[in-house]
Amino acid sequence: MGSTSDLPVLSKAADFLDKMEVPFEMNALSAHRTPAEVEAFATGAEARGIKVVIAAAGMAAALPGVIAAMTPLPVIGIPINSTLDGQDALLSIVQMPPGISVATVGINAALNAAVMAVQILSLSDPELHARFVAYRNGLKDKIVKANADLAEIKYKFKTN
Repeated sequence: MGSTSDLPVLSKAADFLDKMEVPFEMNALSAHRTPAEVEAFATGAEARGIKVVIAAAGMAAALPGVIAAMTPLPVIGIPINSTLDGQDALLSIVQMPPGISVATVGINAALNAAVMAVQILSLSDPELHARFVAYRNGLKDKIVKANADLAEIKYKFKTN
């Protein structure tokens, strides 16, 4: 994350990675304030066994793109709503030059970033894949139950 002020958003990703039993690192690194540390993180990530990077930043939101420029690993960017309703961060992250891609999720959508990371990782990890499929089935079951609960609500002109 670009700053520890992003932790309330990123905690959703951390919670999901914990639930899926995926080891992860969590750092506060700024593309503008700590460029040497960002470079060390990005260039050493693959050697440390990292397979996917989730990078979140607000405002100019350079962190995901800078990391993507320095590693061959997939990078998932999370635009943080800090100014301009997060639109500035979204556009900064999503508008990457050809050849340097950042998969970008919605503003403050840390959970979806973690879901995408797990989907990528589960391609080569059958146990993680099984946990992810169980998670997705749980989402389906939750909606099926909610729909059944709706059927029990009565209104004078409701037909179902």
